Amino acid sequence: MGIDDLYPAGRLAEARRATAAAGLDALLLTPGSDLRYLTGYDARAGERLTCLVLPVEGDPTLIVPVLERPDAEAAPGRGYRIVDHADGVDPWPLVRAALPGPVRAVGLADRMWAQQVLALRAVLPDAAQRLASDVLREMRIRKSPAEVAALAEAGAAIDAVHRRMGQWLRPGRTERDVAADLAAAIRAAGHAEVDFVIVAAGPHAASPHHGTSDRPIGAGEPVVVDIGGTMPSGYRSDCTRTYVAGDMPPAEFVDYYEVLREAQRAAVAAVRPGITAEALDAVARDRIAAAGHGDAFLHRTGHGIGLDGHEEPYVVTGNSRPIEAGMAFSVEPGIYLAGRHGARIEDIVVCTADGGQRLNTTPTELIAL
Repeated sequence: MGIDDLYPAGRLAEARRATAAAGLDALLLTPGSDLRYLTGYDARAGERLTCLVLPVEGDPTLIVPVLERPDAEAAPGRGYRIVDHADGVDPWPLVRAALPGPVRAVGLADRMWAQQVLALRAVLPDAAQRLASDVLREMRIRKSPAEVAALAEAGAAIDAVHRRMGQWLRPGRTERDVAADLAAAIRAAGHAEVDFVIVAAGPHAASPHHGTSDRPIGAGEPVVVDIGGTMPSGYRSDCTRTYVAGDMPPAEFVDYYEVLREAQRAAVAAVRPGITAEALDAVARDRIAAAGHGDAFLHRTGHGIGLDGHEEPYVVTGNSRPIEAGMAFSVEPGIYLAGRHGARIEDIVVCTADGGQRLNTTPTELIAL
């Protein structure tokens, strides 16, 4: 897997064709995953304007602050010119100048700052504004072989951290102390950035997005550890395992953990082209509900992953979209008993031509440390 494979030369041309097919005259992309997907440039988000102007006709232009031009020039993308602007100079006319002819409708980066949306409305008063994801969703939702390889590399890196959990997770240590060790280990395993570290012990394990605290971990408490980061490639990792520190956990926890493990294994095994996202969600959800814990499964079964930690497809009730080969997403059911404890098991899975491939390979059995 080379950087040219992740950011191929033909991607801009493909995006231009899709932009025209969507009835837009251009895409306007500020820093974020869409910009990186098309150019390979991991741009800084800030008050200085960085914007890829991708018109249906005419040359693509990347507008950057002059002080960040060297970084833009070092990006692996090709096929666009770079125009810079100095501090104190209004950059917005550069956007209009990069758009030949009349502009009736543009697609804006989904997470563009409101400040920038309003500035573009002022400089392009006659242009309808739509979301760039209307165009780029279908390009990004199915991963190329190079992208799958990048996600597999990320999965192996986060697995390496989970395999070392016994070095850090012990009774008496605080969640925050363990999290600090995990953050260092995530970087040491090859990640460029730490995206999140959840260490949730005992009653905190019943809160899916707890984070960390200064509470010491008790002996025999279940501990949910959900960790992820961004690799130098830009692609993300995300993996959850549930551990027990020290003594045996409560009997009711052991019972429902086995329910959860079977539900997660069944959902992973059910991944194949053609199954809908909501049907895949139901594979896990129905098993948990049949065991009497349906109300304790508080969230969707999964989310897509790639250059964003959360992206389409979402494996959730109400999403009737069929899963297709190349889609990559988490399978992460959970059971959470408020005030007592909880558990979650998460793997990243890629849909293949005839099934699914787990990108996380550490055991899912309950591990006592």
